[in-house]
Amino acid sequence: MPRWLDDRESRVWRAYLALHTELHAVLERELAADSGLSLADYALLVPLSESPGGVVRARDLAVSVGWERSRLSHHLTRMQGRGLVVRETCPEDARGSMVRITPEGMATITAAAPSHVATVRRTFIDPLTEADLTALDDIYSRLRAALADEPEL
Repeated sequence: MPRWLDDRESRVWRAYLALHTELHAVLERELAADSGLSLADYALLVPLSESPGGVVRARDLAVSVGWERSRLSHHLTRMQGRGLVVRETCPEDARGSMVRITPEGMATITAAAPSHVATVRRTFIDPLTEADLTALDDIYSRLRAALADEPEL
């Protein structure tokens, strides 16, 4: 027999879902308007831009953003077509591939980051108090730890 959510639990859960949807929409809309990037593009360009030489093994990139290999492959194909990344063979393993940010990709993420961070700050960080941030840090850490214990399908 399931343990149904009580009124407060249901309200908190639904508020989280609504916040996630609304925040994602604002971030997606403003990032696209400011830079032409999607949140998915941004999610991939950040670790590439921060890695030594701007290159990451494809499987490691997929893990870092929590994507399946097929989703990563399809999205990288679109980004490669726009000149943001290139794929290369892996020198240590011919079956593996490397993803490298291009100079255009680096220029794009560099130009997009200040506005994106300002949007994140305005819509998520600034409305919160220091106590709120401390509480959310603890809450998110506990929730992520609980998820880490979930079996993979």
